[in-house]
Amino acid sequence: MADGPLLVIAAGGTGGHMFPAQALAEAMIRKGWRVRLSTDARGARYAGGFPHVVEVRQVASATFARGGVLARAVAPFRILGGIVAATIGMMRDRPAVVVGFGGYPSIPALAAAWITRRPRMIHEQNGVLGRVNRLFATRVDRVACGTWPTSLPAGVEGVHTGNPVRGTVLERAGAAYIAPGDYPMSLLVFGGSQGARILSDVVPAAVALLPEDIRRHLRVAQQARPEDQDRVIAAYYEIGVQSEVEPFFRDIPRRLSEAQLVISRSGASSVADISVIGRPSILVPYAAATADHQTANARGLVEAGGAIRIPERKFTPEALAEAIAAVLSQPDAAAEMARAALSVGMPDATGLLVDLVEELADAA
Repeated sequence: MADGPLLVIAAGGTGGHMFPAQALAEAMIRKGWRVRLSTDARGARYAGGFPHVVEVRQVASATFARGGVLARAVAPFRILGGIVAATIGMMRDRPAVVVGFGGYPSIPALAAAWITRRPRMIHEQNGVLGRVNRLFATRVDRVACGTWPTSLPAGVEGVHTGNPVRGTVLERAGAAYIAPGDYPMSLLVFGGSQGARILSDVVPAAVALLPEDIRRHLRVAQQARPEDQDRVIAAYYEIGVQSEVEPFFRDIPRRLSEAQLVISRSGASSVADISVIGRPSILVPYAAATADHQTANARGLVEAGGAIRIPERKFTPEALAEAIAAVLSQPDAAAEMARAALSVGMPDATGLLVDLVEELADAA
């Protein structure tokens, strides 16, 4: 492995950027490549899941989106310093390929790859390019798109790879769907930590409005913030619906595979998990997401017929109850939604990213 080609992966310090980066790192190491992660101090704290043979190299970077006036004034100089250091390192090490996954910490490595003319590409998880990926979209050799369609600058062609999913999701890819019926039915509710409160407000109230012949069969598993947990539990208890309410479920893939219906935010990884396993869903895009990218993330599933999208402004108990009842009262339609969701899933996303990396390396 020490003599294998070098892949530099550049990613910011959030799960949305780091998870697909980790999936690619693992796959390339299995193919005998050396892998280096280029990130900042915050990103390095998220790198614990990467294989131990991955070299984590911290670079100076900064964001213009957070901090006070002084922090924002200093940001360009920190980024410039990171670019200079990364360029010197890249001239010395000459990586075979550089891949950016978004976030401000990916700027130094991508800029250095452009300056030194190393083969390079970006992967965008969402249906709208993030700020950094938008900056580099016209300066890379390939733009890999996790969500399809992705809004791209004029003249830029994307390659639809999908978003890599966890191994525990792949183990349940395409698991047989049990359509709703006159027996216990599982409703899974999950959303990111941001904006999850609206789910705690609306979902129990919507379940209370369901017809008795649906509600009496329902079992709800719902993620809720710690400060909302007790009231959500009490709301389900009051209407006699069995529930599990926790701040975080560690076994989402299992729960997804057993669910008759899923209610979720439309973060890129959530949409990927739902589609790879293949489950009917009601998606509620986070209205405050940058450039409304969660609405874009939901588009593929909705247009395929695998999901119902309810914008936050229309997300009322009445509207949600109507949507839940429409799915759970029509077994054949629910089964068709599950098949439609599965049709847009891309369980081979990591493999497609690997292929792009190898193509860039071979063409250099």
